[in-house]
Amino acid sequence: MTYCLGIWLPAGLVLASDSRTSAGVDQIATVKKLAVFEQQGERMIAILSAGNLATTQAVISTIRQNAGQAANRLGLHGGAVEWSAADIMTARSLFDVAQIVGAILREVMRANRSFVEPYGDPGASFLVGGQIVGDKHRLFQIYSAGNFVEASSRNTFLQLGETKYGKPILDRALTTESGLDEAAKLALLSFDATIRSNLSVAPPIDLLRYETGSLAARQIAKFTAQHPYWADLRDRYSTGLGRLVESLPEPVFEPAAGHGDIEASRAAS
Repeated sequence: MTYCLGIWLPAGLVLASDSRTSAGVDQIATVKKLAVFEQQGERMIAILSAGNLATTQAVISTIRQNAGQAANRLGLHGGAVEWSAADIMTARSLFDVAQIVGAILREVMRANRSFVEPYGDPGASFLVGGQIVGDKHRLFQIYSAGNFVEASSRNTFLQLGETKYGKPILDRALTTESGLDEAAKLALLSFDATIRSNLSVAPPIDLLRYETGSLAARQIAKFTAQHPYWADLRDRYSTGLGRLVESLPEPVFEPAAGHGDIEASRAAS
């Protein structure tokens, strides 16, 4: 399993992924799930992947192979766009990039599905975030079918993989007024909750902090299990949470209405 998180805010994006992949309890590996494609001053595109490792690697490898290929520029195929052969480095918008990733995913699934399904799930999903000059920063979630949804001010974060453990803290604390640094802290705490509750998610955590308009991936961090900041953040959060619970008032227990009748009924039976 895996966990990937994308946060969209007016100030920019925070993107993060874990590094664990597994095919059973005795087949565990560490794999980078964050791929960055950039031309500084012109575009920054980040793609996070989850699901079948062979599928995600085939999609990312195809994107890399098409990158910089003049013949794959959008609109050079007799007027018809062949999304699965297009180059994200010449895409006009992040929406077009999402179209390209979805089309490549469909091609990979079409080629491999019948061979993989007898042994497991060939599905994969992606988060695509970034900015292209002339367009605003955007964040998309690509489903296994190749279709996608976009984050917005009313739906500020998107998740892949093992999502349930890390979602509550985002629901409680993340708002459109949150700054990128606050969002980065919440993202790491979301991963902390997930890692504590699910063995299929593990460091290193790759985290990208993107400021809108920068058009460059200048701030990327890798947090291993021994990283001083990661260890300090987890310890401070656990200690602070424990103290907060201790400071809350004790629950008040009062006799429930009809409790005596229930006990009498039990005795009679």
